[in-house]
Amino acid sequence: MAADSNRMKELVEILNQASRAYYMQDTEIMSNYEYDALYDELQALETSTGITLSNSPTVHVGYEVLSELPKERHEYPMLSLDKTKDVHALAEWLDGQEAVLSWKMDGLTIVLTYENGELAQAVTRGNGYVGEVITNNARVFKNIPHRIAFKGKLTLRGEAVIKYSDFYELNSRLPDGEAKYKNPRNLCSGSVRQLNNAVTAERNVYFFAFALVVAENENFGNSRMAQYEWLKSQGFDVVEHVLVNAANIGKYVEDFAGRIVDNDFPSDGLVLTLEDIAYGESLGTTAKFPRNSIAFKWADEIKETHLTEVEWSASRTGLINPIAVFEPVELEGTTVSRASLHNISILKALQMGVGDEIQVYKANMIIPQIAENLTRSDNLKIPSECPVCGGATEIRNINGVSSLYCTNPDCSAKQIKLFSLFVSRDAFNIEGMSEATLEKFIQKGFLHHLADIFHLSQYHDEIVEMDGFGEKSYTRLMTSIEKARDITLAKLIYSLGILNIGLSNAKLLCQSYNNDLDALLRASSEELTAINGIGPVIACSFTEYFADKKHLEQLERLLQEVHIEKEDFSSEDKMFDGMVFVITGSLHSFKNRNELKNLLEEKGAKVAGSVSAKTSYLINNDAASSSSKNKKARELGIPILTEDALLAMLNNH
Repeated sequence: MAADSNRMKELVEILNQASRAYYMQDTEIMSNYEYDALYDELQALETSTGITLSNSPTVHVGYEVLSELPKERHEYPMLSLDKTKDVHALAEWLDGQEAVLSWKMDGLTIVLTYENGELAQAVTRGNGYVGEVITNNARVFKNIPHRIAFKGKLTLRGEAVIKYSDFYELNSRLPDGEAKYKNPRNLCSGSVRQLNNAVTAERNVYFFAFALVVAENENFGNSRMAQYEWLKSQGFDVVEHVLVNAANIGKYVEDFAGRIVDNDFPSDGLVLTLEDIAYGESLGTTAKFPRNSIAFKWADEIKETHLTEVEWSASRTGLINPIAVFEPVELEGTTVSRASLHNISILKALQMGVGDEIQVYKANMIIPQIAENLTRSDNLKIPSECPVCGGATEIRNINGVSSLYCTNPDCSAKQIKLFSLFVSRDAFNIEGMSEATLEKFIQKGFLHHLADIFHLSQYHDEIVEMDGFGEKSYTRLMTSIEKARDITLAKLIYSLGILNIGLSNAKLLCQSYNNDLDALLRASSEELTAINGIGPVIACSFTEYFADKKHLEQLERLLQEVHIEKEDFSSEDKMFDGMVFVITGSLHSFKNRNELKNLLEEKGAKVAGSVSAKTSYLINNDAASSSSKNKKARELGIPILTEDALLAMLNNH
């Protein structure tokens, strides 16, 4: 009994630590598979001993989330769901009743309250009893109605989620400090709980209703399905669902399972809720679970294989992630040979070693994971050098999670933003060179300096074998790179990523020195400040940048690769010389604001971001708009031009 008690205490501590990391810090220190196995072990010990510790996760719904967001107690507490991986157990649980089967979406549960037809409050699930108020953030979800036809009090629950497609795209361009998100659920949790809802708005968060809690004076005929249809009529997107019974539930579970690989929204199983609302409520609850619903978790297909190596992948934040490489196995219909080990804590917990016999599976039938290490040789050495730059590494412990970092500030893996700027449209305009592709090239050691982009052809054999590449993609990329060798001096300077030097400032500098690079590099800060439109901050940024020998060497390497196109500044039409424009609203004659901005700058104008007394014109196709910029322009007596009016000015000049 003493051994069982000690093991229970150990399991409670391990599971609570994992829950704190997951719910409070948006990180993971163990896989779902490992957590479920330890949870089941603890539950079995509690059953056999008759003992349940006060801080056991089997009797706690969750953890109170710590943040600066205000807290709110739920009017109707939310319990967790009991779970099973056995379809036959679902049929038995129905006990002759009909039920609604739906996706169990993997995001962040949100409670919405509407009053008088208006969204009044949005609160996260939190610990089930107290959540965080995120009303302003919910207002910028992609699909939440701000107003509904129903005027009584409405409370509903749903899941905030981010699509896989958006996750990969969004995660690739997150600010460096936020490159910690490992999956859509973590990214969604961080996005929903932002203190600035402008960040939330950029993250493409969707909301799917899964439960109607209360709708004053509405009668749904005791039907869960009727509730879902009513929510749809009010403008809500409802989680995909179907009415099932014991005879057909196996067929529908199989149908959901067959579509999960192609499902763009993350899901970690299914939920079964009794169709008869009154009967379900009459069953009551246990200490932790409601009896009218049950969760179905996918029965993971597990295969045994052998670890062949661990790769170390450096990121833009300096974080170096371990990647398990193993003998290929078939899982859920596809061949897999790699799985992330996430961090040093998980690596050490699994006691990984080359040659070890391991068990692998696909979390939620999608993401390859290591379930267990059967050998546990623990013979891996943590690299003391960064795999990308060779700089020293160090292990840092953050919130109880140990991770490996590169300490070299000049590591090329940390320069991904610079490489992205270098290949962007306003710089070298290299098509087919996405940030994800750049990261792959950097990881493989193809890119150390900016000029290395012009020597990628030497890696032909490796590139054509990479995921997403082939001979045609390679040829298109090489053609774009060769085309990019012809560039203006202004775009070359802009491509270097000098602090405060945008393309318009680079053009001003080049025009003032008639594209004489040597003269420009010899200029002092005072001389540059004398240029109309170049202030002391910009001048100092330029001179300080080229005072660094490494930056001059980088420029020299680039000059050996490119041809500077001549620009005849003297003949340019500078009809807007000295004028300041501000652009707002949508455009119809130009592809985007950058295209219009470039045209105005070519005509001598400066384009600012806000309206001030120095503004010459505000460009807005909706001249009658009540936007803050329009109001400011009217207050200051600044003319508001539509695109058509601007084009007429250009044509008549």
